[in-house]
Amino acid sequence: MNGPLKPLDLIGGRYEVDHYMAEGGMQYVYLAKDTLTNRQVALKTPKNSSAEKRFRRSAIVAAKVNHPNVAKTLDYVREGEARYLIEELIAGEDLSRALLKRTKFLDPYLAARVFHHLAKGIAAAHHVDVVHRDLKPSNVMVSGGYDMHEVKVTDFGIAKLAKEELEEAAEGGPNTMSMSQTAVGALPYMAPEAIETPKEVTTAADIWSLGAMMFHMLAGETPFGSGLRAVKKITAVEIAPPPRFLTENPQFAALAKQVLELSLSCMKREPDERPRADALVEQCGALCYNSELRIFGTVRRMDYGKYGFINSDGGDVFFHIDSFYGPDRPKVGDRVMFSRYPGGGAPRAYPMVKVGP
Repeated sequence: MNGPLKPLDLIGGRYEVDHYMAEGGMQYVYLAKDTLTNRQVALKTPKNSSAEKRFRRSAIVAAKVNHPNVAKTLDYVREGEARYLIEELIAGEDLSRALLKRTKFLDPYLAARVFHHLAKGIAAAHHVDVVHRDLKPSNVMVSGGYDMHEVKVTDFGIAKLAKEELEEAAEGGPNTMSMSQTAVGALPYMAPEAIETPKEVTTAADIWSLGAMMFHMLAGETPFGSGLRAVKKITAVEIAPPPRFLTENPQFAALAKQVLELSLSCMKREPDERPRADALVEQCGALCYNSELRIFGTVRRMDYGKYGFINSDGGDVFFHIDSFYGPDRPKVGDRVMFSRYPGGGAPRAYPMVKVGP
């Protein structure tokens, strides 16, 4: 068992701990049952006494945001010196584990869809003057895997906690960036002003973080690298060149360019030059992406290096190599992910991406 709680602990006379689920830089997370409503919830508690002093304030901030793309804050409990945040439970995994577990990158259709969901969640927060400050893949939850039944930004409740730790780390305090889990995890997606002048961070910093995350989702790599070596590149806005496969296939090039340009527009050096969240919602809404279910199969036949068949649970699916997205062409025996559409003789796969085990 991790953290201070154990199964069957009753918090606030109402929330019964089931088991430990995860932890972040600032908090432990447990699955619990609301005994009043018989509903499963996420129960969060800060990891140290310094964070406990600010947990109530953070809970109030989080409760201001109400949107389908934001995990809802349900309750706040104080018992002695301990604080607990009760949040909507999302039955899924964080963004990286849900969508980058079996493939290094997303095809432009999936990337555009993620972008749209996240922009809507961030816009809802900005409407009530809440800045997340710690946007990164581990603070986005996805249910349904690649089908994305739900995409929700989480941990607005620790925005204030993250703010103070990030400020301290950026200013070289006792918890430097090399020591701070919160700072190290956020760094690849952190805006220049969050590093240079952390006390002056505005909603524009969230826009930068969103752009950096979407570059990562689309290209398969963070725009500035990782670790402390990324700091210089972030402050100089030295963005890594996107891989060639993003735009070399004409069937994907138009949408890939649009998603890439949107992500790059979010990473302008001057905060005032970045788009507002509402503008991103509108621009993402104009993208032509689909929401078809994704299925998995194995390439069983390949003819002339141009077309073949995929063996799937629903039977054979025909594919053409022009419907494949990625740097390495598929071969017989490769596992692939695709959407299936009606076609003459056999259903057709599009788009098609290689996946790992």
